[in-house]
Amino acid sequence: MPITTHDIRQALLENDQEFRRLAEEHSRCECQLQDLVKQSYWNVEDLALEVSLKKMKLLLKDQMELIVARHRQNQTVIQVQLRQREVHY
Repeated sequence: MPITTHDIRQALLENDQEFRRLAEEHSRCECQLQDLVKQSYWNVEDLALEVSLKKMKLLLKDQMELIVARHRQNQTVIQVQLRQREVHY
């Protein structure tokens, strides 16, 4: 049975310290961005902060997706190796 991306992310949140750190930082940036959006008046610094937060969120998301992809690839390699062993026995 194939493992879903959601399952991989959940496992990584539970077992991978780096992935968890990235996810927490991404969440922190999202909260900060939401607080910023709620403001009725923005100054130049707020606009710069918005751009900075959005860029940081994208960077963090990209790093998390790389970890997910690497994990998925490792799982695929393991499954192929197990199938090959089954064929040989």
